[in-house]
Formats: sequence, C-alpha cells, structure tokens
Amino acid sequence: MARGQYAARRTGDVRPVDSRRVARRSVLAGAAAVAAATAAGCSVPPRPRVGPSADPKPGLPVAARDGRALLMQFAAHPDDDLYFMNPDTQRLLDAGVPLVSVYVTAGEHTGVNRIKGMPETPPDRAAYSSARHQGLRQAYAEALGADRFAPWKKRIFSLAGGRQAEADTLVHGGRRVELLFLNLPMHTSRRSMALPSLWEDRALELRTHLSADSPVTRADRYDHDGLTEVLAGLLATYRPTVVHTLDPDPDLQHSTEATRRRDSEQPGYSDHGDHTAVACFTWAALLRRVADATAGGGPVPAFTVTAFRGYYNRHWPKNLPPQVLAEKAGHLAPYGGDPSWECGNPSGCGDYGVGGDRPLTNKKGWVRSTHYRWPAPAPAVATEPDGRLAAYGVLGLRAVRWRETAPGSGRFGAPEDLGGGPLAPALARTVLRDGRVLLFGVRFAALAGRGGPNRRELVVLEQRSPGGPFLAWRGLGNPERGDDRGRRIGAPVAVTAPDGRVHLFVRDADQGVSTRVRDADGSWGPWRALPAQGELQDGLTALTGADGRVHVLAAGRDAVRHWVDGSPGAPLPLAGDPVAAVPAPGGVQVFYRRPAEARLRTTTGTAPAFDGYGLLSAAPGPDGRPVLVGRDQGHRVQLYRAGRPYTRTGGPVPVGDAVPHAGAVVGLGADARPWVWRP
Repeated sequence: MARGQYAARRTGDVRPVDSRRVARRSVLAGAAAVAAATAAGCSVPPRPRVGPSADPKPGLPVAARDGRALLMQFAAHPDDDLYFMNPDTQRLLDAGVPLVSVYVTAGEHTGVNRIKGMPETPPDRAAYSSARHQGLRQAYAEALGADRFAPWKKRIFSLAGGRQAEADTLVHGGRRVELLFLNLPMHTSRRSMALPSLWEDRALELRTHLSADSPVTRADRYDHDGLTEVLAGLLATYRPTVVHTLDPDPDLQHSTEATRRRDSEQPGYSDHGDHTAVACFTWAALLRRVADATAGGGPVPAFTVTAFRGYYNRHWPKNLPPQVLAEKAGHLAPYGGDPSWECGNPSGCGDYGVGGDRPLTNKKGWVRSTHYRWPAPAPAVATEPDGRLAAYGVLGLRAVRWRETAPGSGRFGAPEDLGGGPLAPALARTVLRDGRVLLFGVRFAALAGRGGPNRRELVVLEQRSPGGPFLAWRGLGNPERGDDRGRRIGAPVAVTAPDGRVHLFVRDADQGVSTRVRDADGSWGPWRALPAQGELQDGLTALTGADGRVHVLAAGRDAVRHWVDGSPGAPLPLAGDPVAAVPAPGGVQVFYRRPAEARLRTTTGTAPAFDGYGLLSAAPGPDGRPVLVGRDQGHRVQLYRAGRPYTRTGGPVPVGDAVPHAGAVVGLGADARPWVWRP
C-alpha cells in the first residue's frame, strides 16, 4: 500500500459515516499514515480491539455432505483467478465441479484499456471495467468448452444490506460458471488504495463503481462490516465445499521504489495491496460464516480452503513446465481479447494489455508459477492400532479426523471435530514412539481489522492414547516477535527422531527456518533459528535419514538447502517446488524438478520416468524402493511404486495434493471427503 493511504480524502469514491467519526479520524490520520508504511496490506499496529476468538474446543457436529461439490473463489480483480489460482480452478471445472467466482473490485484502475503499439484511448473507468468483465466471460466460456462469445445470462443479485451485484451465468455441457461482480473501487479519487484502507479504517465507507453494460444501475456503499457481511452471506447462500482465496499474509519483500511501482507491489511486501485486503476480508467472512452456522449448536460448514500466493510468483524460480504453462496462459488469451473482436460488448472485448502472448512475454512472470500460501499435501494420514487409516484435515477452519470404516475398506466415516479453529489449511503430523499422533497447525489467533490485532500462532494437538481421544490444544507461540512478522510464518512440518524427540520446523519471516523441539518427556524447548543459508521458499521437508539423523530440506533461490541435525549440509541442485525425500544409504535420497521442468530428478541413482508438476510426496516402499505420489501434466494423480507408474483416472476429483501411506494413496476430494486409491 502507498504511504499515507489510510488518510484518504473523503471525496468521490469515499465519504464519512458520521461527523463524530470523521473528527476522530482526522486526529488519527497522521499517525496512522506513518504507522501504515511499515504494515502489509491489512496489518496495522495493534489497537485495543479483538476479532473473532479462537475456538479450540472439540466436539461440534460437522455438516453432512450429499456428495455435491462446489468451488467458490474470491478475487480482488478480474484476472486474479486466471493468474494465480489456475490450473487448480481448471482442474475442478474439467471434473464438472460448478464454479462461483466473486470479484470484489470493479477492476477499473485508470480507466485506460491499453494495448502496446496502438493509440491510447481517453480514460473511461466504466467501460474498462466492463471490458474486463467481458474478458472473463470469454475466458470461462472457453474453459467450459463453449464458444468464447457464447451468450451469458446477466441478472441483478441481491446482497446483504440491500446491496446489489451483477451475476453472469453460463451453463454448457452440463457444467456451470457464475461470475459475481461487487464493483468496489480499486482507488480513491486521490489514488490511495481503497480496499486496504477499508480493511483497517473503522470510519471509512466506499462507493461502488458502475460498470458499463451492466444490469446494476445504482451505486452502493460499503464499510468494513458491510463487506464482511456480504462475503459471509455469499458463503451461506452457496455453501461451497472448496474455497479459493488469495494470500492474507504475503512475504516481506524489500525492493527499490522504482521496482515496487513497476511491479504494482505494496511497500515492503510481495503482493498487491488489494490482494492482501481482499484475502483478509475473505478469511474474516469465513470466520463469520462458521460462527453464524454454529451459533446455537448448528453444524460446522464442511468446506476446505486453498490460499494462493500472488506476486510471490515474480520473485522465485518458476515451477510450471511448458505444457502446463501453455494451458494456463491459454486461459488468459481470451480474457485479454482483442479490439478487432466482435464480442457484442460496446465497451470492449477484454483487457487488451493481457491479450495474445503478453502473459508469457511479461517480465513479471506471474503466469509462470502457481504457489500455495501454506503448501502441504493433504490430508495428514496415520494408521490406527486396529489397522484402519485415520485421515486428518481442516474442514470449516477446524481440525477433523476421518477413520476408515474397516481396515482396507477405502471408505471413511463421518468427520470427527477436533476443534482448534480457526486454522490455516495445512496440518502436519508426526507419530510418537508409543504410537500417539501429534498434529500441528497455524491458527488465526486474531483477525480483527479496523486497527485491531492480526496474529498467527503455531498450535499442537497431542493424542492421549494411540487411536484414542486427544488432549487440549496447546499454543506453541511464534518464532517471530510482533504480529506483522509473525504473520509471515509458513506451513509447519514435524518429525520424530530415534531418541523420541519431536522436531518442529517452520519457514520464518526472514525466509529462513526456525525450529522448536519437544523432549521425550513432553516438554518443549524455545524457538531458535537454524543457521542461515539464504532465502527459502515455503514448503519444507523433514525426515529421519537412514543415518538416524534429522534432515531438513528447502528449495531456495539458487539451490535446495539442506540441514543435518541442525547444521548446514551441502547444497543440492536448484528446484522450482518443494522437494520430496526418503531415507537412503548415507542419509536421504531427494527427488525434485528443476524450475519449469516436468522431468523428475534425484540426487542418487536414476530417477523414474515420472513427469509432472507441483508438490511431490515420497515414502519408503515395502520392497526398499521409494514410493512417489504427484500430479502428471494432465492434473491427474500419479503413483510410482515397485518400479511401476500408475495414473488415477477415476474417483472424486482431488483438491490439492495426495499422500502415499501404507500401500495406499490418500487425498481430499472436492466434495470435502477423503478418498483412498489402491491401484
């Protein structure tokens, strides 16, 4: 966000709520503007306000699902989903999962639909917004296999508080996409960023833009609570099983002012301020949705969440191989459109600056990667004492456990609520020497907005007895001091060493690795940082090697970094994604893919033919050879076991990445249920 943006003048797109609040706002404006310069997106110095409280207690009912799946995604701008959430979105669409996509801003920017080499047109924000909406219709029509100019049904959609949105719907081949445009402004009249200001300013109100050629012909007004209420209401109306969001806690990123402006990043952080604010509003709405649903004893809504990195993609080695990249960029071509097209929209046929091959020639490289905010295969899996599989995941922002109905049945019973919410999507697990499970997660300890605290903490859930109930959730704090740095922590990983100690690792705000160790007697030591080896991507790998030592691996900017019992080891070749590893003579065998490559490589021996992309999972096989699970370039789950490759061609469409366990592959479906694949 820009310095001083919290002191946005109330003219044009913004206005005061009442005169007393404006007076107080004027007194605080100078101090808020200075403090805001050090805060990312939706973060400000703590104020004496509280947000939704954590609810660690277990035992709530979880809503039953009828097998129906629905994807709902929340974006700041038209094209955020195409740049940052694909190919995951397309993967679900191809499987027939209906999509509802919500765009919070009008995408009006400066109002100029610019295309290189052509004369610049006069600014027209209503027309540019409309052209971007038309581009989305073109992109999603082609994603459904329809003609890019297929007619959509437009209507006015009633929102909470009497507000209105434009809803555009297309059904083709039995598949359905609905686009919802809320049309809040990207900027105030003085070019301050409107949505980041709305997140933290309790006295601010924004007026929506009118998009040309829209059935919505009146402007509405939003304050902080109003936007949260609208988003929570949409969640309650559509009841999605899968939610896609942007990144609420982007990385620290110190760039020159010229670089930051060129890359459209907020000062000090690797993302656009609108992305961060919309992500925070979405997470606040998810919290409100769960709180409203469970009030009076109602069931927890059964949905999973995937948060996607944004401009993070610019700063790290690219991870999509040519075939997958071509498909992803292909969805942006109809969105960008062309001024020569006859699409039937008088305001324009797309966002012309994104048309053709421009996403591939753009030096920012956003399209060349897809990264999760909390990368981890899901669900976490363990074997019960009676031989049944137990899968652990996050539903409705709370930890749950599913158990097989019988050993080897491949069918899971209803989810059992373990509490702990509100949790980020990634759970890590390790098993103690006596067979008890430990679960680790990242909790949204506070998400207040309007100047209140915005805090994350690591938490642990310890099983009381093998296969049995659990003790109470316990907070493990945060390796970082201060809420703003503490929000940058990554997905936890944990491993139990041969001596019974549990080693917990997490990527920290400086993009290094911090650790905390649980002794065999159950007591936890302090947080400490591993020796620095440069900046690392999120998605750590931790395991005990064949040498009995604890190994940690992380993909960095120029190499894969390796620690052995906390000491730096020799660097490994550069990888575009988190790596997988198994115990091997002398330590570990590491599997990885170079940036923008589909080919699998390994540090020892010959790598199997296992082309693909995305996260890899590995486990030792019963025959001593590694078992690998990942995605092929057609987005299907694939397995390498006993020297043979297998491809999963049926069953529920997976969300995220699956894991190998005890001769099976376990994943989470778009219907919010786990599945088992035993080729």
